[in-house]
Amino acid sequence: MDEAAPMTTAFVLSGGASLGAVEVGMLDALLDHGVTPDLIVGTSVGALNGAWLAGHPGEGVDGLREIWTSMRRSSVFPADPVRGLFAFAGQRRGLVSQHGVRSILERHLNFDRLEDAAIPLHVIAADVLSGKEVVLSRGPAVDAVTASAAIPAVFEPVRVGKRFLMDGGVVNNTPISHAVALGADVVWVLCAGYACALKEPPRGALAMGLHALSLVLHQQVMAGVEAYESAVELHVLPPLCPLDVSPADFSHSVELMDRSAAAARKWLAGSHRLEGQSRFLGLHDHH
Repeated sequence: MDEAAPMTTAFVLSGGASLGAVEVGMLDALLDHGVTPDLIVGTSVGALNGAWLAGHPGEGVDGLREIWTSMRRSSVFPADPVRGLFAFAGQRRGLVSQHGVRSILERHLNFDRLEDAAIPLHVIAADVLSGKEVVLSRGPAVDAVTASAAIPAVFEPVRVGKRFLMDGGVVNNTPISHAVALGADVVWVLCAGYACALKEPPRGALAMGLHALSLVLHQQVMAGVEAYESAVELHVLPPLCPLDVSPADFSHSVELMDRSAAAARKWLAGSHRLEGQSRFLGLHDHH
């Protein structure tokens, strides 16, 4: 009798700005549980987390935790009033410089091109001019991840080849569809979630904009889960709830990583159901 073909496991990581720390805790729990990916698909900050993991198989996530522990809002979204003025005057396509994000990637990625990653890595971006999804599987890694995380109006689009690319969350924040198209039989979805327990609207234009964007993008997750949970073996790790951290606030990274790791370990240890997983993804608040 022929042996059954081995299953292909994919990790799918969503965007979420500072809430990407949640995914680090989930990765920690999954790796401890013996779950490892054969391929990784990431969008925005999920592309950053996925890129680190793709270059460090078998090492756990201690190095990624260190990156998040040292990350500050000023290093990711550096304030630049002059640049902001030029942006509002129509002379810039983004309010802040991408230097901080590129610097993080240049220091911590251990491969230069996507195709050189130890675990196959696929990064999702959006074409500014056509509005189409773009899957980046080859080419300069720093450019690809920076493009995937180029939040519209916050960062300028990134030119990759002949295309101008922006944040992949605009078109597919949780790219389950691409994991399936790439041949995955088992898909683990790591969703950064959204702030469902804020006591007041976020302060500042950037924080308010990122919060609004996270609400819009989170609804994509539900649609993706409902579309694919009968097509593949789909595992959706529940996002942290309640959550009262703005996606522009990087001061809670350690807390988010620890909470999400504990929650994911508890969920993995239980007899979690695979049907109807979108039930814990719906928008809600705690007031």
